[in-house]
Amino acid sequence: MRFGVLTSGGDAPGMNAALRAVVRTAIHYGHHIYGIKNGYQGLIENDMVLLLREDVSGMLTKGGTFLGTARSKDFLKLEVRELAIRNLQKRNIDALIVIGGDGTFRGAQALIEMGVNVIAIPATIDNDLGGTDFTIGFNTALNTIVEAIDKLRDTSSSHQRCSIIETMGREGGDLAIYAGICGGAEFIITKQHSVDKDKMIQTLAQWKKEGRRQAIIVATENIFNVHDLAEEITQKSGFATRATVLGYIQRGGAPVPQDRVLATQLGVYAVELAMEGIYGVGVGVRQETLVNAKVVDILSEVDDRSPLYELVDKVS
Repeated sequence: MRFGVLTSGGDAPGMNAALRAVVRTAIHYGHHIYGIKNGYQGLIENDMVLLLREDVSGMLTKGGTFLGTARSKDFLKLEVRELAIRNLQKRNIDALIVIGGDGTFRGAQALIEMGVNVIAIPATIDNDLGGTDFTIGFNTALNTIVEAIDKLRDTSSSHQRCSIIETMGREGGDLAIYAGICGGAEFIITKQHSVDKDKMIQTLAQWKKEGRRQAIIVATENIFNVHDLAEEITQKSGFATRATVLGYIQRGGAPVPQDRVLATQLGVYAVELAMEGIYGVGVGVRQETLVNAKVVDILSEVDDRSPLYELVDKVS
């Protein structure tokens, strides 16, 4: 068999580990594998290279993706996808393995509907895909955020401040909810767990009167302008408040052990599914068991996080 592999969309710690697993597993079974540079854009531009075992040496511990990644608006066009398919056919590639998040899975589904043999591996710090308990990169980003919360709590306590920490997450709130629980945040704000702003400010004002030294608010991006919110809290509650937007630091760094193991498991599993002739699926882990499901079903699946939000309401 001949495989192609690419990483697409936002980078996530553990993508390199997944690439390593895919490449070494394919070679282990005697197959050839082409690395496609810069995601679907490389597929359009026929920018591919035959990968050898030594090409992925040392990649297990490195963040980012050595193949590069990109978001390709051109790939939305039918004629562009047809060109990409012709490029796969020129190299007699039998199966394409794509590694990425929601946009990558949507690109995969578009190819699947055009008859391409595709398997998708979930890698996004947002953890906003169905079909798996956790996506590659989520745990590493979570560690980064929790470390930041811990440090901000120290300085907030010293200066008697409230700190707002904005996380990534797109439409999902997993980074905020998990990090907020781990960091003991007093308020956690996501699109799935709204907070009455006025009541929150009233509570902070009361805490200030009672002599409380610090408070932590964790919010998912694109809900509030956190700098404006910090100013409003300061003015209305008397609790001096500062906002910290963590930004792209959440995507970087060496993957934590959980992501290295997950990436390795899913990379091996994807190749072995292709060898069995199982395509059109995304892979994942549910309760420590490797699973696969149709990509189209994964894109419509929404995991229930209500138990976590109920937990927050009890302990915040």
